[in-house]
Amino acid sequence: MIALKKIASQVLLTGAVALFCSESALAALPLQQWTQPGGALVTLVESHGIPMLDVQLDFDAGSRRDPAGKAGLHSVAAGMSAKGIAARDGLPALDENQLSEAWADLGAGFGGDASSDRLSFSLRSLSYPDLLAQAVQLAARQLAEPAFPERIWLRDRERMSASIREANTKPATVAARAFLPAVYGSHPYGYDVTEASLASISVQDMQAAYRAAVVPCRAKVSLVGDVSRAQADALVTALLARLPASTPAQCGALPPVAEVAALAAPLSQAIPFESAQAHVLIGQPGYKRADPDYFPMLVGNYILGGGGFVSRLSTEVREKRGLSYSVYSYFSPGLHAGAFTIGLQTRPDQAAQAVQVSREVLARFVAEGPTAAELQAAKDNLMGGFALRIDSNRKLLDNIAGVAWNGLPLDYLDTWTAQIAKVSVEQIRAAFVRKLQPERMVTVTVGAAAPRQP
Repeated sequence: MIALKKIASQVLLTGAVALFCSESALAALPLQQWTQPGGALVTLVESHGIPMLDVQLDFDAGSRRDPAGKAGLHSVAAGMSAKGIAARDGLPALDENQLSEAWADLGAGFGGDASSDRLSFSLRSLSYPDLLAQAVQLAARQLAEPAFPERIWLRDRERMSASIREANTKPATVAARAFLPAVYGSHPYGYDVTEASLASISVQDMQAAYRAAVVPCRAKVSLVGDVSRAQADALVTALLARLPASTPAQCGALPPVAEVAALAAPLSQAIPFESAQAHVLIGQPGYKRADPDYFPMLVGNYILGGGGFVSRLSTEVREKRGLSYSVYSYFSPGLHAGAFTIGLQTRPDQAAQAVQVSREVLARFVAEGPTAAELQAAKDNLMGGFALRIDSNRKLLDNIAGVAWNGLPLDYLDTWTAQIAKVSVEQIRAAFVRKLQPERMVTVTVGAAAPRQP
């Protein structure tokens, strides 16, 4: 068994780093997609170069479906699914240590987490038939029969609460916890996991949320690696087989989640904090992942603040004025309009100036768009770096799962560079005008005086 673990770790590491560097990163990616009779959507990329398989299962149950007052419910439920398996069908119960050891013995891994939009589970295993079958069986048990031991939850809840208390001593945490609810209002994207919200979550809450979310007909399963379509279909069937059969009611449309409301007016918060650096966040609701402006916004933000030291914000705030070592901007598109954020750190006495310059750069960019030279440089960098976005099993799986989750075309990755190449200066300017209102931004400054309103 020791030899197996050593072989597994070596192959998994090699595959994680180099699986798609030499072949598929430069060739068309043959995505196969089908819907199983039970309703699960399966998306597969076959790669038989090394004996390895990565699988991701996604369910509509991220933080956007957390109840008010119980922020973090789906996240903690996902984490607790790895804390033990209940006995069933003659198979023994496994506590968290036994479950961890069972995965180590297989040289494989399986676990869950939650994001804003999804409850996700990931399996990684060698594809040797006997070994893969055991890994799928264990993953199916963990997916369908988590024990949710209350003693472990109480222990982990205290650890999480201690981490929250420690994080609250940091200005970056204070800034984020003021910024997100100010941008999102009452939308669940702005919910804050606190000691109080954790204290309100019971094992029964987790069990109910988990049962409602992890339903076979709602699964979107993505696979990358050494299996055929027939093998992948059988594997997905086995992974979901131990879950209760889906009922028609469970497979209908889930209750809608309200959209993120646009900001009606600017808002500035200056939060006192003893810190050597002032932390600044500026932003507003942005756009959904399915928005047709996605590529113009992606390229435009690279020019504005996503391109590191070559961005406009960096040039104006860092290079010309020395107000901050690093300044950045990004969008967080999801099923709803994720936040647009500008972030920086600066000396407390320079915070007001840094905010003013950042706002001016943003307003000018929205009004005028990029220059032709800026656009070409951004395209060259993004297109030249595309291979690095899919140069490992994990990265490719992330992209494939994103295609499935967002309903993107199956040739999305094949046409990605062509979509970037088509973006024009006018498209960027028009998209930014549609999406951003520089005069209605949230500004949070922690550790400095309140910035002036524009």
